[in-house]
Amino acid sequence: MIRLLLADDEDLIRGALAALLDLEDDLVVVAQASTSTDAVTLAREHRPDIAVLDLEMPPADGLEAAAVIRGELPTHVVLVTRHARPGVLRRALSAGVAGFVPKTTPAARLAEILRDVAGGRRYVDPDIAASALTEDDCPLTDRELDVLRATRGGASVATIAAQVHLAPGTVRNYLSSAMGKLGLESRHAAAHHAWEQGWI
Repeated sequence: MIRLLLADDEDLIRGALAALLDLEDDLVVVAQASTSTDAVTLAREHRPDIAVLDLEMPPADGLEAAAVIRGELPTHVVLVTRHARPGVLRRALSAGVAGFVPKTTPAARLAEILRDVAGGRRYVDPDIAASALTEDDCPLTDRELDVLRATRGGASVATIAAQVHLAPGTVRNYLSSAMGKLGLESRHAAAHHAWEQGWI
């Protein structure tokens, strides 16, 4: 039997997926989590063969949980996402993630992918892989990326300034410049966009 941990903050999706995967003769869901923190805790406790993690899951994201799980356990990790970006794919692969699939994947196909992953193979959705080959270059400077990285946690400008060792006015200038280059109206939107693209 291939033992699975499922982690998704949407209870209905997680429950439906668990029910569908449990119908497979060789798959069993041994634990379910609704946060990235619980996913790590339950992975340590149950030591599943594969952890199937939602990419966008509080309080951190599935990628951070994947890095912790891969660093501590022999568990394979498959990331599932609605919005797959090439940069996120690159980070996932460098963190040792074995599979990267969109949430539109049918349960029967996901079961096949999980069997492949359990057998030591990797799987990356072809559309995600193709978009990774045509990824745009990052238009932002290193300093702009630094302030956006600090912004992702929801910190105030003063806190960001302290983290990156700049004056608050300078931080505002970098944020404004990054927002202008990306055509976005808020620093949080710019930080999220930069994260999705894999720049931070």
